Amino acid sequence: MAIRVLVVDDSGFFRRRVKEILESDPMLEVVGLAENGEQAVEAAKNLKPDVITMDIEMPVMDGITATRKIMQLSPTPIIMFSSLTTDGAKATLEALDAGAVDFLPKRFEDISKDKEEAKRLLCQRVKALKTSRSGITKPASSTNRTSAAVATPATTTAKAVPRIKENTSTKINLVAIGTSTGGPVALQKVLAELPENFPVPIIVVQHMPGSFTGAFAERLDKQCKIHVKEAETGDKLQPATAYIAPGGKQMIVEKVAGQLSLKIVDEIPNQTYKPSVDVTYASINKVVPANTLAVILTGMGADGCKGATLLHQSGSIVWAQDESSCVVYGMPAAVVEAGIAEKVMDINKVGASIAKRV
Repeated sequence: MAIRVLVVDDSGFFRRRVKEILESDPMLEVVGLAENGEQAVEAAKNLKPDVITMDIEMPVMDGITATRKIMQLSPTPIIMFSSLTTDGAKATLEALDAGAVDFLPKRFEDISKDKEEAKRLLCQRVKALKTSRSGITKPASSTNRTSAAVATPATTTAKAVPRIKENTSTKINLVAIGTSTGGPVALQKVLAELPENFPVPIIVVQHMPGSFTGAFAERLDKQCKIHVKEAETGDKLQPATAYIAPGGKQMIVEKVAGQLSLKIVDEIPNQTYKPSVDVTYASINKVVPANTLAVILTGMGADGCKGATLLHQSGSIVWAQDESSCVVYGMPAAVVEAGIAEKVMDINKVGASIAKRV
C-alpha cells in the first residue's frame, strides 16, 4: 500500500512540484494539497495522511501553528520545508518544538546540487517518516517550554540482537552523543536532564545545516542547566558544557598540552555526513579511548556505528535509544545490531541515566 502524503504550501507551483516528485516514487501517493495552515489542519483530520510536508510561512495560519494543532488533533509525522537562514533556522526549531519530526531545505539545490539526487532524498525522507509513528511528538506545553516533546509509545516487536554485559567500573571522562532525524527534540530531552555541576564535557554531533547549528546551540543553552555552545577550533573542553558540531564541517577532538580541545575542519575525504558522528568518534578514540560514554540517538542511516565500534573495542561504553521512542530507528539500530550497545533505553530515561552513570 502506498504511503499517503498531504502537501501543504501557499505556492501553487511548489505544491505541484512536490506532488510530481513524490508521485514519481511508486511507494508514495499525494492524497491532498493545502495552501495554508487552516486547510492543513482540516485535511489532516479528514484525509488521515501517513506523512505531511509543511511550509512555515503561509497566510491565514502559519506552519508552526498548524503543526501544533495537527499534533493535538490528529498526530501525524510532519516534515518542514525551511529556508537555510538564521531566521529560517529559528522558525524550524520552533516547528520541531511544536511537534514536527524532520526538515529539509525549501530550495532543492540546497538538498543536493544533483537534481535527481535531491528528488531521491526527498522521497527517502518521507518514506522514512512513515515508519516513525513511534516517534510522533506532541508539542511542549506553553506553560513549560523547557520540557521537550513527549514521544508516543509504539507497539513494535524488538528484534533479537546480541547483548553485552554492562560495564559499571569504567570512569567516564567524556560524553559523546550522535544523532540525526528527530535529534533536536531528543537532545533537548537529554541535555535538559543534566545538572549544572555535570562533571565532564559533552560532545554533540547532530546532522544539521551550517546555518542552523548556531541557533540550535543558543536555544539549548537557554533550555538547559549546563552551558551549550556551537563548537569552535581551539575550544578547550570544560565540564558541564555541551559542544555542538557546526553543520557542514567536521569536529575533531584532540589533546593539546594534556588538555582536550576541538578542531573544526572543512573537509575529510569520503565522508557523506558533515558533521559525521563516525569522524568525531574516531578522533575521540585516539585521545579518550577507554573513558568515553558514546550515546547514539534517533536518526536515519548508520553514521556513528563504525566510530562507536572503535570506542567499544577500546573499552569505552556505548548506549542507544530504543526503537519505540525513536523518530527513525536507523543509527541506534546499527549499534544495537552490531552487538556493542550496553544499554538500550527510552529517550525519557537517557538524560537521567547519563547523569547517574557519570
